Amino acid sequence: MRNSKIRLRAAAAVAALSLGAVGLTALAAPAARAADTGTAGEQVVKLPISSFGSLVVDSVHQRVYVSDDRRTSGTGSVQVYDFGGEKVTTLATDDVPSTMALSSDSSTLEVGQTSGVVSFDTTSYARTGRVYGTYDVYCPRDTGFAGGRTWYTGTNYDSDCDNRTYTVYGTANGTNTTTGWNDTGRLRLFSTPQTPDRLIMAQPRGTAVTDPHLAVFDASGTSLVRTAERRFADSTGQGGLDMRDVAESADGSLIAVADARTGTRLLNADDLSDASTAYQPLPDGAVASAVAFSGDGKYIARGAAATGSTADLLVQAADPADATPPLEFAFEGALDGSKVVPRGLAWSEDGSRLFAVTNGGTGYEYWLHIVQPPAAQYDTRFTGPLSTSAARPVVGEPLGIRGRLEIDGPAPAQPVKVTAVRHDAGGDRTLAPAEVDSDGTFTVLDVPSVVGPATYTVSFTGDLTHRPTEDIALETEVAKAPTSIALTAPAEGTKGVGLRITGTLTGQGRALPAGITLSVVRTDKRGTGTLTSAAVAADGTFTIDDIPGANGEVTYQVGYAGDDVHLAAGATATIRVRKPV
Repeated sequence: MRNSKIRLRAAAAVAALSLGAVGLTALAAPAARAADTGTAGEQVVKLPISSFGSLVVDSVHQRVYVSDDRRTSGTGSVQVYDFGGEKVTTLATDDVPSTMALSSDSSTLEVGQTSGVVSFDTTSYARTGRVYGTYDVYCPRDTGFAGGRTWYTGTNYDSDCDNRTYTVYGTANGTNTTTGWNDTGRLRLFSTPQTPDRLIMAQPRGTAVTDPHLAVFDASGTSLVRTAERRFADSTGQGGLDMRDVAESADGSLIAVADARTGTRLLNADDLSDASTAYQPLPDGAVASAVAFSGDGKYIARGAAATGSTADLLVQAADPADATPPLEFAFEGALDGSKVVPRGLAWSEDGSRLFAVTNGGTGYEYWLHIVQPPAAQYDTRFTGPLSTSAARPVVGEPLGIRGRLEIDGPAPAQPVKVTAVRHDAGGDRTLAPAEVDSDGTFTVLDVPSVVGPATYTVSFTGDLTHRPTEDIALETEVAKAPTSIALTAPAEGTKGVGLRITGTLTGQGRALPAGITLSVVRTDKRGTGTLTSAAVAADGTFTIDDIPGANGEVTYQVGYAGDDVHLAAGATATIRVRKPV
């Protein structure tokens, strides 16, 4: 039994639902992907590796390559799968492979190994070439393909690989070219088919590097030409990059960095300045580990290392201004992995599949997840105006905001919820989400806390299958809560003899404040006079003691002045007072 979970942040449904043979537990997403419904799904494959090197996707031949960087044994391999998760073959390397790169035409897989770079034909899987590195050492190499050639890194040391000086080399026609670019630490190389002449180099953080760089190179010529470079620490030395992965948007205009310190950094590719709009933060407790854009430009996947039910993977719209909630995956089980590994995300070119490598179990176990986002999105809309359950909302009293939501396309597998915000003199308050019934109706519950005008704005933020809905609003007036006074008085009394009137003050909405006093006015044939105020006890009761000074009808008028949230109230009692016998 598997324990991974998939959910939508916008929906608070907690009921689990099985995703068929895959066994995926869903908290808010559609149950399984089908081409005619556009719903999302997931498959999982246990990888026969004990150490992860890199992940490469060949969309032309529908193949997935995973390298086993088994450095302790001195040997390794490249595992090959199809897009359905079936094992195709294993590519044997001469020594330990680390990272891989695919040629721009997807005809050749370049595999960096400790002795250099070995090439494989992606159709026959036959070895087509080998370039020996400048150094044959224990330390891993990074590999990229740009400008029609393979680039790789190397160092002349055999230990403390993360803190040595690495140099970038190019290969062409079976020979090496020294670029002259070098720096401390295991330099990481990134390239994509969308920008075939661009090579990105990222410096990892280490004991000798506290302010790592990110650099962009033009590889179209015979030399690597740096076009942009940036370090991220401020004047006090804080904020340095802690890179785990780098990805380019489909149009090449943006670069996303999985930064273990800050989350997902989104940068302009031309100068590496911060993009005008950023992605929302990762969930609390999640540390960024991987990032990848889909080739069709629709999605971005953000991987993380998190514990418990905190999401380890978010799949969302690539446009950071799109507020559609992400599809979230929480990997929690011994049969799933517990985190997305650094550089462990890659998309098919058409965006129909996301491949994610997770690590967990004993720490030497890895899984390949094949996630299929929805094929289409459908419209949603609010129909008719909003209304309130009470004709006149009262401060401190429960109130329902009623409406109706229509959803096109397939019905979500879990209940849809709408959210609402109340705006009044006290500011904005987000209300608890309300579940939408099968007929589309919903009621958002609230207890207004401020007297006066209030505006309720209801939203449906959508999901990966359904587009967000244009907000709908309702303006209303919140009134003070009514109060009432009940009196109990004797029918008759005697002039000059004490009498007692008891009563109770009650109010709707918020509890009445402590220390209330009520005004008491007595009217008889001699005129009207104010008596001593009556103190109200905590339970709302009070007592009025008086000695009437005139016979005939005597009226006692008791009044409550009200407060900021309660209306005033009054009551009278008339007593027939007789002359003493």
